[in-house]
Amino acid sequence: MNVEKPSEQSGSSNSQISRSAVGRATREFGRVLGGTPSFLATSRFLRQQLWAWPLISIILFGGTGWWVSQSIENALREQRVADLTAMVEASVSGLETWMDEQRINAKLVAADDRLCEPVKELLRLSDGTDEAERNLIQSRAQEDLRSRLKSQLELDEYVGYFLVSPEGIVLAADQESPIGKPLAGYRKQIFNNALTSELKSFVSKPFLSPLLLKDVDGELRANLPSMYTVGVVCDEYNNPLASLGLRIRPENKFTDILQAVRFGKSGETYAFDRNGLLLTQSRFDDQLKQVGLLTDQPESRSILTLELRDPKVNMIAGQRPQLRRADQPLTRLAASAIEGKSGHDANGYRDYRGVPSVGAWRWLDKYDLGVGTEMDVAEAFRPAYMLRRAFMVLMSLLALSAIGIYLAMLFIDQQQKILQRATLAAKQLGQYTLEKKLGAGGMGTVYMARHAMLRRPTAVKLLDLDKISPKAITRFEREVQLTSTLTHPNTVAIFDYGRTPDGIFYYAMEYLDGMNLEDLVQRFGPVSEARSVYILKQICGSLSEAHLTGLVHRDIKPANIFLTCRGGQYDFVKVLDFGLVKALDEENGANLTNPNAMTGTPLYMPPEAVIQTEKIDARADIYAIGAVGYFLLTGTSVFPLGPVMEVCMRHVSETPESLSSRLGKPISPDLESLILRCLSKPRANRPADAQLLLRELETCQISGTWTSTDAHDWWEAHKKGLPSSPNDASPAATTVSKSLSAASDMTVIMPNERSAEPTP
Repeated sequence: MNVEKPSEQSGSSNSQISRSAVGRATREFGRVLGGTPSFLATSRFLRQQLWAWPLISIILFGGTGWWVSQSIENALREQRVADLTAMVEASVSGLETWMDEQRINAKLVAADDRLCEPVKELLRLSDGTDEAERNLIQSRAQEDLRSRLKSQLELDEYVGYFLVSPEGIVLAADQESPIGKPLAGYRKQIFNNALTSELKSFVSKPFLSPLLLKDVDGELRANLPSMYTVGVVCDEYNNPLASLGLRIRPENKFTDILQAVRFGKSGETYAFDRNGLLLTQSRFDDQLKQVGLLTDQPESRSILTLELRDPKVNMIAGQRPQLRRADQPLTRLAASAIEGKSGHDANGYRDYRGVPSVGAWRWLDKYDLGVGTEMDVAEAFRPAYMLRRAFMVLMSLLALSAIGIYLAMLFIDQQQKILQRATLAAKQLGQYTLEKKLGAGGMGTVYMARHAMLRRPTAVKLLDLDKISPKAITRFEREVQLTSTLTHPNTVAIFDYGRTPDGIFYYAMEYLDGMNLEDLVQRFGPVSEARSVYILKQICGSLSEAHLTGLVHRDIKPANIFLTCRGGQYDFVKVLDFGLVKALDEENGANLTNPNAMTGTPLYMPPEAVIQTEKIDARADIYAIGAVGYFLLTGTSVFPLGPVMEVCMRHVSETPESLSSRLGKPISPDLESLILRCLSKPRANRPADAQLLLRELETCQISGTWTSTDAHDWWEAHKKGLPSSPNDASPAATTVSKSLSAASDMTVIMPNERSAEPTP
């Protein structure tokens, strides 16, 4: 039987791995990134699990969407702060300008020289007698003053006037009821402030007047909002005589100044006093009536009626507060401003309706009032919310896509498995016809097959259908890729590798007829020294190539060393199963095993594989070769079979029994010494690699005494029961399956020990 070493893979189109556009893009990206192990594993997973792409899209788009949304919200928040602050400043500036104009107006009206004589007359009549009130009302000066002020009131749209003496007595008014009566409280303070002010003028805050005054419809009503701009009437020597106050309707003039500019449908600017009482008209009076904050009457107004308190719930949304209005705290805007602080809040708080709002505010000590501007959060951040909703819709669609793709993949996977089973049932795998199942291992199943055109017998290893996972495929590919890089005659040859259209992963290797070393010793007993050296040198030849390329086998054991006949040469060794091979430079391959996990077979495992897994190197294989040599020469393993950890700890701590003692007869000292040195606990005492061990084996006295003639004679003598052709179904042929289908993961295989038999 000739050893076949093809220079290229089979031309079968079915042996080529089909690739999707996603797979090609992922592999190209992998090459750009340098082909790191973690990326290669991820790339392979993404090619095989298409449902992961929508999930990745969800993560990427979700993260991007969240970042964009937060960025937009932050930008909007900063913009809203700038807008609201500018609005407050503009409103305050407009208010101060208007107040100054009113003060100037009052001062100019009071400075009219024609008012001096009537005022003096009214002061003379206000002598504190019982007739003073009647005299003031009936005084000709009263009518004269009224006629002189009428045109000025109409021109500047004032709705009334008061003339008050320094003692607080009303000397004149646009109606008779208050004349002759003293003022009290805030009304008296308004006119006194004008007399004591350096500017000889003063503008009051809005307040509720106790007098019956005409409203906008001309009807007399009490407790109407009022405010006054006050000037001082002086004599010819500029001495103050009395205070002249011109009445303003604050629900019109004062409110209009603050609400001249506002944001959208929910923005408003208003003024309030130290108690949080609203000094201007709210733009939401209709809403306030609907939720019960104002009585549902046509004349009900929020000005000087509503306090800026936080109901803790959104009353506009139909929620009802748990606390009475008087027990509710002031809104954040009002509370902060009353403390004398100017500021803003773009994170959101509840306004006096309970609606989440953003706002800015200032407190004006000069006028003893605060000014604030607000708008609803929903309107302030509507663009960000719209974008967020758009991303949520997109995320939902991607999630549905992922679910749909996943369900479709499940269906396709079921259909693919049906096709795979049909393929196996038809015993046709691309260009390979499956003739006989040789065996199954922890990872795959091995068949004897024939190529349709080459007609040569081939061993085909299939990845089990139930074990097709990204990790299993990665290990499967890694095993064949690493093995195919080795070209030594004593290493099993890989012919082909691929995946069928229905998804069956496979690789084809040379078919071996013969037996592995485990079967050899179990059937024929310990092997002679000369033949053992002959076999060990071939093992070293195979591993020397691996060690020179930086690879460690890590699972050298009798079951992985196969004896066959090649090109008329008997006792030809083939080293199998590089599934646990380790790259000394871990960056050159995927790290497919836990770095702290034990890998290999316990009976042939070096001490460092038990306690220092990160220090595995070529000397680990040297230890295993020594253990294989011990097994060949004595017919038994270095340490007896037992619990896994017990066997492992014996490798760590116990010194092996000498081969001569175990066998019961002397063994060549140089060979025995070399085997025991290979089994040394300290790695430094072992040969550094297989090439050095091969040289030392060649120096043994017994080396070279086993010839090809001896091997031929032995095989001829024992050919009964051994396979004579690939179609031979004898038990010896099936031993191939034990090696070719050996597990590539941590599958512990412990051969049974038998007593020594005569040396073959």
